[in-house]
Amino acid sequence: MYDNNSIEDKFKTQLENLGYGQNTILMAYAGVKEFLHHIATPNIKDISQEQIQTYYEYLQNRKQKRKDEPLSEAYINHQIYSIKLFFTWLEETGQIDENPISNIKFKRPKINTRQPLNKAEITELFNATQNLKEKTILHLCYSCGLRRSEAVSLNMMDIDFGNGLLYVRDGKGAKRRVIPLNKTVKTDLENYCKKYRKDKNCEAFMLSRIKHRMSGDSYNRTLKQLLQRTEINKEITLHHLRHSIATHLLENGMSIEFVRDFLGHSHLETTQIYAKVKNYQIKKL
Repeated sequence: MYDNNSIEDKFKTQLENLGYGQNTILMAYAGVKEFLHHIATPNIKDISQEQIQTYYEYLQNRKQKRKDEPLSEAYINHQIYSIKLFFTWLEETGQIDENPISNIKFKRPKINTRQPLNKAEITELFNATQNLKEKTILHLCYSCGLRRSEAVSLNMMDIDFGNGLLYVRDGKGAKRRVIPLNKTVKTDLENYCKKYRKDKNCEAFMLSRIKHRMSGDSYNRTLKQLLQRTEINKEITLHHLRHSIATHLLENGMSIEFVRDFLGHSHLETTQIYAKVKNYQIKKL
């Protein structure tokens, strides 16, 4: 017998100990909690492939709580990813003898074909900035290729201006990486600190108007305001900037291995999806 809350909390603690990002931890915890509640099996060793497949079919037919619409493929994929993490942990810690999800094949989610901005459009965005704060946000999400959550989590101590390095300590999937800053980016980030970071009480790098850590929604609003000052007629999100820098680095002759490490990917296949390479070959090491 097992206590749902107890096993979920232990799983959550393990993810924290492994260094997974907070968003991933909360997503995985909620996903496992819903799964265990749905199957209502008193012993984790009794969970079968059939129960997991039945739950997967349930997710495909379930409606959203706020809308009378099916769950998105992204949400279902997140739920399955959470359950996979859970069973991997159970297997590695000897709590189950066999992993019931290991041999199940799930429908692959459709790839979001975001089109990257071209270099002229990126230049137009930078030209539309009206202050160092806006320019710094573009540098973090484009020049440094940070995910929105990584930009939000960035602290003052994560930037080594002396050596021109930016440290991502809380990346997706517990991956940490070091990003080199070119002279322009380093200078702009230093100038931002001199102008906006006179208050040393908050450890966050990007601050809101009330001197608190800047939220992800504030990043989104800033990008929307910048787009309104340009002639760019596209639906653009912060993640498009990350796609764009991947493509532009490859265009400039960077190896795909370098771009993989720059973005913090575990697999080259992910980097190839991000980078829309068309008229040039990917340079191999």
